Amino acid sequence: MAEKNLAEKRVILIVLDSVGAGEAPDAAAYGDAGSNTLGHIAEALGGLNLPNLQKMGLGNILPLRGVAPQAAPKAAFGRMQEVSCGKDTTAGHWELAGTPLLRPLPTYPDGFPASLLAEFERRIGRGTLGNVPASGTVIIQELGEEHMRTGQPIVYTSADSVFQIAAHEQVIPPEQLYEMCGIARRLLVGEHGVGRVIARPFVGEPGHFSRTERRRDFSLLPPDGNLLAAVQAAGLPVVAIGKIHDIFADQNIDFSYPTSDNADGMVKILAAVDKHSAGLIWANLVDFDMLYGHRNDAAGYGAALEAFDAWLPRLLAALRPADLLLITADHGNDPTTPSTDHSREYVPVLAYGEPAAAGIDLGVRSCFADLGATAAEYLGAPELPAGRSFLADITKVGGAARGE
Repeated sequence: MAEKNLAEKRVILIVLDSVGAGEAPDAAAYGDAGSNTLGHIAEALGGLNLPNLQKMGLGNILPLRGVAPQAAPKAAFGRMQEVSCGKDTTAGHWELAGTPLLRPLPTYPDGFPASLLAEFERRIGRGTLGNVPASGTVIIQELGEEHMRTGQPIVYTSADSVFQIAAHEQVIPPEQLYEMCGIARRLLVGEHGVGRVIARPFVGEPGHFSRTERRRDFSLLPPDGNLLAAVQAAGLPVVAIGKIHDIFADQNIDFSYPTSDNADGMVKILAAVDKHSAGLIWANLVDFDMLYGHRNDAAGYGAALEAFDAWLPRLLAALRPADLLLITADHGNDPTTPSTDHSREYVPVLAYGEPAAAGIDLGVRSCFADLGATAAEYLGAPELPAGRSFLADITKVGGAARGE
């Protein structure tokens, strides 16, 4: 294959948030034995209709009802195992970027320490409600009316390393809520350095509260030397779509496009592909996790997968000769289990484009960072702290046919 001009090279990386591909070997240690986000959704719905992902080889990665394995998949395919200590968004994305989280971030199954919460209340000048692990959609129904009466924000956490603050937009406007989150972020360092502080605005009346699209995440600073920094070191731009900006604390990002939902994210991906001709375009599609995984809505999750699949041909048609498309996930969130939290699972990986040979079985990769290492090598970026590139495995030799 003729060498592509570095200035033309582009990696389009799409994270389907929480689209896990079967329980990881250490799933039991996380309370997730038997979890299988994709597999269980397909079974629960009597099959999934994903013809485009099927052609790429999704059904070759794991058994999926309705998604048959292909004799000649159009993409390279495989799945990856997480090594980070955790199963949340931060750990998953940082590992994808070549910097696994080898020490667990703090979690608070019994709520935050009284002294920590008292200091937060002192800094924001008011008390708080909650301070328990909870489902965000449930706790606003339970405490929303008291919050409206007292003006006190609702503080809660989950199985992940998060400090979440919910507030009604008419009681604490979003900009003021973001200020509170900034205060919490500056407070939550060292031993209490949670992965994310999350603003959770909501609206409505008692008994009928609903969260809005003005969520915002305040992350820890990511480790040095990750994929974003490496791409910039190679003189190429980094484009962030969706919550990538928040996950990496706006570090080493040249262009950022926030999104309101999956549909908006897919619009933004196509716009970025049209506008930015080189470098890394990294997108996160959050609805799978936020709207369906955490709410145990298998039907909604399946419909969102099918909507992504129906949109996919538009992206494939927009790809240029030097584009490498990578589709993966950051963890699982099996909506068919009693838990509403993330699940410790393998994640799928599909590699597609003119630079990638069709039908290559990548097997089970031992680290999410293999994907980041592959992207870095393809873009001519410095080597990442972790990960083994599979670029040599997928590099097309002699113009291998894709079987269109």
